[in-house]
Amino acid sequence: MTALMDSLASYGLVTWFILAVALIVLDFIIPGVHFVWFGLAAALTGAIAWLASQGGVEMTWPLQVLIYAVLSVASVFLVKQMGFNVPGKSPDPYMNVRGAEFIGRTVIVDEAIINGRGRVVAGDSVWPAQGEDAAKGATVMVTGVNGSALVVEGASDGTD
Repeated sequence: MTALMDSLASYGLVTWFILAVALIVLDFIIPGVHFVWFGLAAALTGAIAWLASQGGVEMTWPLQVLIYAVLSVASVFLVKQMGFNVPGKSPDPYMNVRGAEFIGRTVIVDEAIINGRGRVVAGDSVWPAQGEDAAKGATVMVTGVNGSALVVEGASDGTD
């Protein structure tokens, strides 16, 4: 490990900028993985080390690695706080639930719902439906999704 650190240290400040470019390019190649923030931390570490050297202070390689680690962790927390595309979190909990866009809307029964099963027209499609019995042409409210079927309730015959 010491040999690797000595080898990297021999390249000087250029190491941080090479690492920054490599990580940012990697972010474009591997979708969904956020290497760009680690790349920016590497670039910032290189900039800090360069500024220190301009002021006559030579930063040791272990100190530079420590600064990089702190900036990397800080960037992860900052990105998480700002809400940038955090895996597993979605502003819409129904984003990948087929038919969920119809929840809360009224739809028309296309095929009578008998014994809890029938079909409704929602949007420009006919969907399987589950819920209380309703005659063809009745208006029902979509309250949920069960698999590919829309869960409906509150049948009215449309003569209100």
